[in-house]
Amino acid sequence: MNERMGDEINSGPKKPRSDNLFHLGEFRTLWAAYAQSILGDQLARVALSLLVFERTDSPGWTAATYALTTLPALLSGVLLSGLADRFPRRTVMISCDLVRMVLVGLMALPGMPLPLLAGLLVLAQLAEAPFGAAQGALLPTVLGAERYERGQRVMQITHQTGQLVGFAGGGLLAAWLGSNLSLGVNALTFLLSAMLVRFGVKARPAASADARRKRLGAQVGGAAGLIWADRRLRSLIALGWLAGFVVLPEGLAAPFAEEAGGGAYSVGLLLASHPAGMVLGAALLGRVGDESRRRLLGPLAIGANLPLVAYWLDPGVGAAMFLLMVAGVCSAYQITAGATFVLLTPVDQRGQALGLARSGVTAMQGVGVALGGVATELTGSSANTIGAAGLLGVLCAVLAAAAWSRARASDAQMIPRKAWKA
Repeated sequence: MNERMGDEINSGPKKPRSDNLFHLGEFRTLWAAYAQSILGDQLARVALSLLVFERTDSPGWTAATYALTTLPALLSGVLLSGLADRFPRRTVMISCDLVRMVLVGLMALPGMPLPLLAGLLVLAQLAEAPFGAAQGALLPTVLGAERYERGQRVMQITHQTGQLVGFAGGGLLAAWLGSNLSLGVNALTFLLSAMLVRFGVKARPAASADARRKRLGAQVGGAAGLIWADRRLRSLIALGWLAGFVVLPEGLAAPFAEEAGGGAYSVGLLLASHPAGMVLGAALLGRVGDESRRRLLGPLAIGANLPLVAYWLDPGVGAAMFLLMVAGVCSAYQITAGATFVLLTPVDQRGQALGLARSGVTAMQGVGVALGGVATELTGSSANTIGAAGLLGVLCAVLAAAAWSRARASDAQMIPRKAWKA
């Protein structure tokens, strides 16, 4: 790692230190904006699915609409995440929030034609990647390297808890408010997020004075080259992209519940099981030392996929919930993998590199769900599809774990010790 990267990793607030991250005003603001946006997004996903199903009475169109909430990130993560390096990151976050507020507000208008609704959804999702890249790249600056992974754990627990609340109550709330009003509420969450960031986060200059002068291709190519040249970053990317296998039970929750003889409510329980496990796993990993967390990345990645293999035994809803919770506990390794990736990336390329990584994860999830749906149509069994995905995920996880182990063995001495303190 070059000296400049090491200096950046070790930079950040030094004193006074507090064990409670919420004593830091900027982190408190970023967390509040993030938390309420998650709840709004979950409500909007449920409302949008209900709206499309009400109009088309087609499970296929409903699934395709859900896929549109994830797949545009593949394009925007590659092409737009670099905005977080070209411009001040606070400005990027505010601009993305305001754009999404307008687009989702238009989606909330009654009688919006479905093709136009789908187009607005794609545009709104394109703004997600630069916002996430700016937020993710700003967080190490706000917290400093020694508190960064702790902050990531808080954000991940918030994300999974938001999913739990959204899955548990989103359907009821959307049914009460109606699909259009629910989308309007989501639009307001983007406005609130923009206001919180504007007045609660310090203005900072762009990460690199040269970033604006770089062509898009050079910026993307530079970040991709950075990742490819560093075996640690390559292996961390591989560990992160394994999420494409673990997400499949979420996409097939409804058909699996029907196969297993569960009612409509069991779909929500199945969807909530994996996030609940991740919340527990994040809390448990927070009690483990830094070196142990890094050493456990490979085994936990395998453990996140292994429970899915048991779907071949045609488990009932209760057993499937347990399997998903175990997979969720192990999936908490993603927090350490993501935090490590960010800290190993130079500050002036952090937004673009983080965007490439996140867009890959999102695209893998979308493609995984889509392929899983096709496989289920062909085989007639969602349980067998999930079991097969679990086996393939285990094999890929073994390869990724071996790559990470080799990278740590040869390059661990290159990582500044202070960068790893939680």
